[in-house]
Amino acid sequence: PLFNIEKLYVKDLSLEVPGAPAIFLKRENPKIDLQLQTKAGAVEEGVYEVEVMVTVTAELAEKDQVMFLIEAKQAGIFQVRNMPPQEMETVLAVVCPNILYPYLREVVSDLAVRGGFAPVLLNPINFDAIYQQQKQQAQAQQEAAAVKH
Repeated sequence: PLFNIEKLYVKDLSLEVPGAPAIFLKRENPKIDLQLQTKAGAVEEGVYEVEVMVTVTAELAEKDQVMFLIEAKQAGIFQVRNMPPQEMETVLAVVCPNILYPYLREVVSDLAVRGGFAPVLLNPINFDAIYQQQKQQAQAQQEAAAVKH
C-alpha cells in the first residue's frame, strides 16, 4: 500500500462579527457551539481530497446575540494506492481527518485572534470513535429496515 500527502490547504475560511463594534464592549464569556463534518472524494485514480469542516458560533447569553461566527474548511490531497477496499474507507474517514484536524484547529484559533477575540481552542477529536459510531448507526438502520420488509 502507498499513502502520500500531496497537499494540505485551507479551502474555505470566513469570519463574521455581526455585532461589531458594540460587541467588543461586552465582557461576558460566550457560549461556543461547534459543528464538525468530514467529506472525502476521488480526484482521480488513487488520488483523494479529504475535507474537515467546522462551524464555530460564539453566542452571548443576552438575547442569543452572536459574538462571532467562524466557518473553516481544511482540506488535503492524498495519494492512496494498492489499499484493500475495507481499509480505504478507514484511511479516508479516520487517518486523513486526523492529519488535517491540527491545521484546522490552528486556523480557527488564529482567525478568532485576528478578529479581536480570545483564541478558540478546539478540543482534540477522536475520528476513529466517530467513524465506528457512524458504522454502528448505519448497521442498526439496515437491520431495522430489514426487519420492516
